[in-house]
Amino acid sequence: MTAPTPTIWQIDANTTLPLHEPQLMGIVNATPDSFSDGGLHRSVPSLVGAALRCVEEGAAIIDIGGESTRPGADRVDAGEQIERVVPFIIELRSCTTTLISIDTTNAAVAEAALDAGANLINDVSAGRDDPRMLPLAATRGCGLVLMHRRVPPAEDRYSDRYDETPDYDDVVRDVGDWLGARALEAEAAGVARAAIVIDPGLGFGKSVEQNYELIAGTAKLVGRGYPVLSAASRKSFIGAVSGVETPRDRVVGSTAVSVAHALAGVRLFRVHDVAAHRRAVAVAMAIARSGGAIPRPVG
Repeated sequence: MTAPTPTIWQIDANTTLPLHEPQLMGIVNATPDSFSDGGLHRSVPSLVGAALRCVEEGAAIIDIGGESTRPGADRVDAGEQIERVVPFIIELRSCTTTLISIDTTNAAVAEAALDAGANLINDVSAGRDDPRMLPLAATRGCGLVLMHRRVPPAEDRYSDRYDETPDYDDVVRDVGDWLGARALEAEAAGVARAAIVIDPGLGFGKSVEQNYELIAGTAKLVGRGYPVLSAASRKSFIGAVSGVETPRDRVVGSTAVSVAHALAGVRLFRVHDVAAHRRAVAVAMAIARSGGAIPRPVG
């Protein structure tokens, strides 16, 4: 049974993000080793400048991370993550009211970020790395992104570098079932259903072919009744078919995925290149409105 697609994301008790139209989440990492922008911004002023450019280009949310989640990345302890992200969040919050997301799997980091002015949590482990994360999100009443992954980054591979294809019976169904179970776990911990967004985890524990199967099956994920986050920006499975090796040059392929997602009903997009994606999904939405290519959100 297909559930109605929500038209809002409950960020906190007083804030909602409308999802009738696409909303962009601009990526700004305070890390030295992220796969695409690691080490690009080495000071708080540089990070803030990058974030404000994302806002100017149309981002409704700035997603800030202090630990790389690329395949093979080492873990970063909570103290170092906090040192990387909290001064950035404090300074950014002083000059914009734009929503801020903290990208972390560690509850202590998430709590420090929320205290500093962040509005929501983006957890690529879907609350599995730290059992305190779901109760924290419930207590703080904040938005929560739950992402699918098979293994932690240190045990993972880039999508085009697997010796053996990751094992799924049906990748769309399996990922959807797993996310549905994690969402129910979050609700059982006290997180409001309206606060939950699911992310199929493109590039995490999937081969090139499995990533494209997930993209093709996006409407089934949207039909589960939670907003879906598109997070394909610059990833290796895009380079594998486009022939573009350098991540920062994968803009065209990345926007192609966002267009496909928009036509399937996705309204949230986590991206590096905000302006390009804003233009691409605007055209996709115009096509959809003109031809009825996608189901309209209900609820």
